[in-house]
Amino acid sequence: MLLAIIALAAFVSTLAGGLLAFRLHDRLHLILGFSAGAVIGVAFFDLLPGAVEFGAGRDAATIMSWTALGFLIYLLLDRLLPSHRADVPHGEPEAHVANRGVLGAAVLCLHSFLDGTAIGVSARVSPAVGLIVTVAVLTHDFSDGINTMNVILKNRGDRRLALRWVLADALAPAAGVAATCFFSVPADAAGIALALFAGFFIYIGASDLIPESYHSHPKFLTTAMTLAGAAVLYAAVRAAAHGGL
Repeated sequence: MLLAIIALAAFVSTLAGGLLAFRLHDRLHLILGFSAGAVIGVAFFDLLPGAVEFGAGRDAATIMSWTALGFLIYLLLDRLLPSHRADVPHGEPEAHVANRGVLGAAVLCLHSFLDGTAIGVSARVSPAVGLIVTVAVLTHDFSDGINTMNVILKNRGDRRLALRWVLADALAPAAGVAATCFFSVPADAAGIALALFAGFFIYIGASDLIPESYHSHPKFLTTAMTLAGAAVLYAAVRAAAHGGL
């Protein structure tokens, strides 16, 4: 029941981000900056400590190696699949540009699916870890909805097509959560799973959200929002630890 509620929240968060992209053009960088801090914060303040705790005696070097592997796996996915951040060259044929937008939106949907699996696996490892990961993923899904809308529109797609892809992206994390109902993570592998997801989150924040928030915008405010996002996640993790969640 709890995972169903979380999946619904991820759906609403992604959809809300896509719809907001219609209206807030001058303030989206602040939202993305906050999301970046939140996603990186959950990696360093929650997932990595959790990976050490559930690592079944594995040393810190081994845990960090799995984190690095997670980072590199996500990098390969981001580089091998068509980029959703590509600019539109002047004079490029209309059909080619439109296809780039669709492929970019599909990449974002894949990212959202992986976010859903992160929620599902983390919640089964520990309710407290699952709660914090859910908060971070919801902020990321919100920005994913924004990016999905923008990648279609900037590549000359119409609003109807953009809304369809935002809907698909909103369903993707719910599908990822549902997928974890069909497999389980052994107790001795829980630390490795958390370390891998930490690598995923570090890549998403540092390579995607931070550059996107800084692009053509004042860096002081976006930097402040990124720090605020990390601080909020740190406070949430500490509160969860002391509250015995």
